[in-house]
Amino acid sequence: MPYRIQNTCEGIDFKEVVRIIKTVGMKYHDPDVQEKAFRNSASTIFIFDNEILVGFGRAISDGVSQAAIYDVAIQPSYQGKGWGKMVIQKIREELSGYNLILYASPGKEDFYRKNGFFKMRTAMAYFEDAESRRAKGFIE
Repeated sequence: MPYRIQNTCEGIDFKEVVRIIKTVGMKYHDPDVQEKAFRNSASTIFIFDNEILVGFGRAISDGVSQAAIYDVAIQPSYQGKGWGKMVIQKIREELSGYNLILYASPGKEDFYRKNGFFKMRTAMAYFEDAESRRAKGFIE
């Protein structure tokens, strides 16, 4: 599988990033806001099949020992073929030695388990729009 991995935001079409995020059913923002989120992250990974943007992910961090992964998305036609695993592996490599947390889209928990993540018993969250998160299965 010919691929290219990029860990900067240079030359990235954030309209395409938003399109992919919408396609997989994740919460998204306008391209300018999405770009700002990626540029302010401690780790950014974009993966390409030749020149086609297949997927991406990012992580924010305290710069010492803790990080949180966000916006991992792979175009549906590329899912189940190892692309998401590569994104997660690259983030883990860039933040080696850090504790990583994330919240998975409902139904994607097994993907993260297979990539070394564990379900937490004590995680708590505050959402401005809790009812929409409850409706999507993120909270009880």
